[in-house]
Amino acid sequence: MIEGNIVDVRRKKVFPGRIAHKDGVITGVEEAEGDFRGYIIPGLIDSHIHIESSLLSPSRFAEATVPHGTTAVVTDPHEIANVLGLQGVEYMVRDSKTVPLRVYFTAPSCVPATPFETSGATFGPREVEVLLARPEFVALGELMNYPGAIAHDPEVMAKVEVAKRLGKPIDGHSPMLRGAGLREYAALGISTDHECISAEEALEKHSLGMKVMVRQGSASRNLEALAPFAKTHEFLLVSDDKNVSDLVEGHLDRTLAQAVSLGIDPLHALRAATVGPAEHYGLPLGVIEPGRMADVVRVRDLGSFEVEEVYIGGEVVAANGVAKFETKPKEMTSELVLARKVPSDFEVPCGKPLAEARVIGVISDEVVTDSLTATLRTENGRVKADPGQDVLHISVVNRYRDAPVSNAFVKGFGLRSGAIASSVAHDSHNVIAVGVSADDLAVAVNTLVSEGGGFCVCADGKSSMLNLRVAGLMCTKPARDVKRTLDALQARVKELGCPLDDPFMTLAFLSLLVIPRLRIGDRGLFDVSEFKFVDVLL
Repeated sequence: MIEGNIVDVRRKKVFPGRIAHKDGVITGVEEAEGDFRGYIIPGLIDSHIHIESSLLSPSRFAEATVPHGTTAVVTDPHEIANVLGLQGVEYMVRDSKTVPLRVYFTAPSCVPATPFETSGATFGPREVEVLLARPEFVALGELMNYPGAIAHDPEVMAKVEVAKRLGKPIDGHSPMLRGAGLREYAALGISTDHECISAEEALEKHSLGMKVMVRQGSASRNLEALAPFAKTHEFLLVSDDKNVSDLVEGHLDRTLAQAVSLGIDPLHALRAATVGPAEHYGLPLGVIEPGRMADVVRVRDLGSFEVEEVYIGGEVVAANGVAKFETKPKEMTSELVLARKVPSDFEVPCGKPLAEARVIGVISDEVVTDSLTATLRTENGRVKADPGQDVLHISVVNRYRDAPVSNAFVKGFGLRSGAIASSVAHDSHNVIAVGVSADDLAVAVNTLVSEGGGFCVCADGKSSMLNLRVAGLMCTKPARDVKRTLDALQARVKELGCPLDDPFMTLAFLSLLVIPRLRIGDRGLFDVSEFKFVDVLL
């Protein structure tokens, strides 16, 4: 028996009671007299998250999140799929089965995200069907190529038809898409969207039958902006991309507390992380009632949502912030096959004394960017960065085959010296770097490659690394160890002048060619609004 003040999220009421369970399933719920401590809520479900963005293997991710009341996630493994294809997806499934956390998957729909970049694998309708036929794959992953969907691209439509034929929901991805284009996109049967950045955008998508996922991640935090919508409409609460430093401190428990602090009713918010996602994806979870899995969480109150105990299948799997299960991550390594780079690989040529350049404008706490311009001086026929204007070099290096480096300029990183580099670069995960000079970029990229991937900071003749040996995306070390290393790297980047809360996650999204406005891929600078490559120099 599990006793406490039971929260009925379906009817939005609380009552003292007892929960009976057998073989992991709730067999009875009864009201009872007594002065019980705390509240028993359904286990929390993050219905849109990329585990790879935590920088942890699935089992280490579970070790970090279950103590915060997370008992299930719906994850799109398209990050590792872009690097290693089905082999990478199988790694995620295999490692997740070693821990109590219930991990459900969506079949990646965009590998690669667009035809304008180089990835390590390609998923067509056949690969999607192979995955969706499996019970642990509960939906078609976010349909990121929304221009292709609206244009009825044959391959995109074939994947949509596979999902419909197999009766699986289709997740969406339509940042800033409004009006006629949005109506066409929604009409394809797109069931969700997690890219809303305003209450007006959320309301429009909701009116078309899409479930609005309110995202509160590490680089994108939309909860406050969407709170006016969330107060009066059903929604789903998701993380999308959340790094290890944030996860160690809190997951959906912390997001729920933030929602309540913004004036959202606690039981209404709780539905967004329990019964809402469970019913959307057809999961036997999310409600404390007979027939559902006995996944419940004891919290101190319905304001802070401080987690005291976590049950999965009726068994205590975490208490007082500590996981009670053993973690033995599966290992997997992959090499970065890159020839050593020289400074000239990272230069932008120009025959004039001054150059007018397009510049990617970083927006704090958002994944969308601005399309800016800047006047930059040249030296020996090469355009120079200008830290005084906060305009730096940005480069993407193809990690899968030898190819020219893609170079451009970016504003918002604030570096006064040095460079940072990453093998996490959504969604194809080529190597991406930002730096003050071509020399700095060459050092950072070469160091990163020699270490087998991860995050790198190079400045003043010193280099620091966070090694991510699993596909260059994740590692198998305990979460707190990874957090310690990542925090030290982030602190060093801030010492170099960077104002961003999470410079590496911000950097990783600058190569995602499906989020407006200006991006950089391994083949060049890309205007997402026009959905075409553009010249760096005007």
